[in-house]
Amino acid sequence: MTNLSKKIRGDKVRWGIIGVGDVCEVKSAPAMQIIPNSELVAVMRRNHEKAADYARRHQVPRFYSSAQQLIDDPAVNAIYIATPPDAHHSLTLSALRSGKPVYVEKPMARTFDECLKMIDASNHYTQPLYVAYYRRALPNFLHVKSLIEQGYIGDVRSVNITLIKAQEPDKKAQDPNNWRVDPKIAGGGYFYDLASHQFDFLDFLFGPIDSAKGHVENQTKKYPAEDIVTASFRFDNGILGTGLWSFNCAHSSEKECITILGEKGEIEFATFGDPQVILRTDEQGEEVFSFTYPKHIQQPLISTVVGDLLGENICPSTALSASRTNWVMEQIFR
Repeated sequence: MTNLSKKIRGDKVRWGIIGVGDVCEVKSAPAMQIIPNSELVAVMRRNHEKAADYARRHQVPRFYSSAQQLIDDPAVNAIYIATPPDAHHSLTLSALRSGKPVYVEKPMARTFDECLKMIDASNHYTQPLYVAYYRRALPNFLHVKSLIEQGYIGDVRSVNITLIKAQEPDKKAQDPNNWRVDPKIAGGGYFYDLASHQFDFLDFLFGPIDSAKGHVENQTKKYPAEDIVTASFRFDNGILGTGLWSFNCAHSSEKECITILGEKGEIEFATFGDPQVILRTDEQGEEVFSFTYPKHIQQPLISTVVGDLLGENICPSTALSASRTNWVMEQIFR
C-alpha cells in the first residue's frame, strides 16, 4: 500500500496565483475556490489594475503586482504559476525556496535543462512540484487508458498524431504580442503549446519515449517559430509512433486526432476537440463513447493536487513526467 503523507501545514490548501491571465478566468483558478479543503487567497499580475480587477471579480481577498510579495504572503501555502513559459523556471525556484509547493502551467519550461533545474530545486527544498497536464485526470482520457488496460485492442502496435490547423486559426494568432509563437518566451511555437499535451498523455498511457526524431520548418515566415513539424518516435516498451503538426494550411484541411492501433483494433480520440472516444474492433465493429468536459477543465487534476498535498491521494502529473515531454520535443527539434 502506498504511504501517503501530508505535504503542507494545516488542513486546507490556500492558493496564491502568479499571473492571473486568460487561463485563470474559467479553466483553472475558479476550481480552487470550489474544491473541498481548497481556497484561493491571493493573486498577482504585473499590472496592478488588472490584478485588482481579477481579485474583485473573483472575490479573492488579496492581490499583488509583485510575484515575490505573493510568494512571501504567510496566508499562502501553495503557489500556482500561470505565466508564459519563460518565467516558469525562475518563479518555480523562488516559490520552492520559500518552502511552498508549486503547480505550474504547461509546458513545464522552455527547455529540458530548465526542467531538470526545477526538479533539482524541488528535491533540494523537499517541496512537491506538479504540472498542469490536466488530461491525465479527465474522464474521456481515462476511458482511453481503461480500454487499453482492459485489452480491448490487444497489444498496442503504434500511435499516430495528426494536428492540422489553419494558418490563422484565431485572433490570437494575428496578435503581434502572441507569445505562443515566440520561441524566446514559449520555447517553440504552437507545437510546444499543443503537442506537449499530446506527448504527455501518451507518456501517461505507455510510459517514456526513449527515441524521437523530427523535421521542423517555418514555411510561411508569419512569425519567428516553426509552423510545421513531422516526427517519428519510439516508446521504451517498443510501441512506435508518428506525427504531423501543421499550422499553415487551409481551414478546409483542419483535422485533429490521435489513433492508437492494436492487434485487435484501434482507438481514436481528439486531444482538443469533441471529447468522444471511438473504439473499432473486428469483432464488435465501431462503438462511440461520449463525454462532457467539466466547466473548469483543470478541476479534476487540481483536485488530485489538493489531495496529494493533504496526504489523501497521489497526483498523476509530476515534474518528472512533465520533463520527459520537454525532452521529447527537444529531440524532435534537433
